[in-house]
Amino acid sequence: QVQLRESGGGLVQTGGSLRLSCAASGRTFSRYAMGWFRQAPGKERWFVASINWIADTTYADSAKGRFTISRDNRKNAVYLQMNNLKPEDTAVYYCATAKDGRIATLEKEYEYWGQGTQVTVSS
Repeated sequence: QVQLRESGGGLVQTGGSLRLSCAASGRTFSRYAMGWFRQAPGKERWFVASINWIADTTYADSAKGRFTISRDNRKNAVYLQMNNLKPEDTAVYYCATAKDGRIATLEKEYEYWGQGTQVTVSS
């Protein structure tokens, strides 16, 4: 059974940093792309960042220059380092594993999802 578990969310002030982690189990994830999405209250879930199986990365415009996605295949884990956080970054953040190793920016390209971790940025 494939499981993804996010951690590291919390409350932070504007300009602060958080590092989200996602631990995966039930599959060897080294050959699959991984991604982070977020969903703000009353809004759809949006792409944040993706990393493919050889660690190429891509980011949403809102995340470029502030967020960094990385992975540790030995630990079956993916991370999202978030710096210079803004109130508009407030959302539930989800990690997901893609259907193959390629960079993926659409929800339909992902197969398994975690339950999410709340990030709240106060002004």
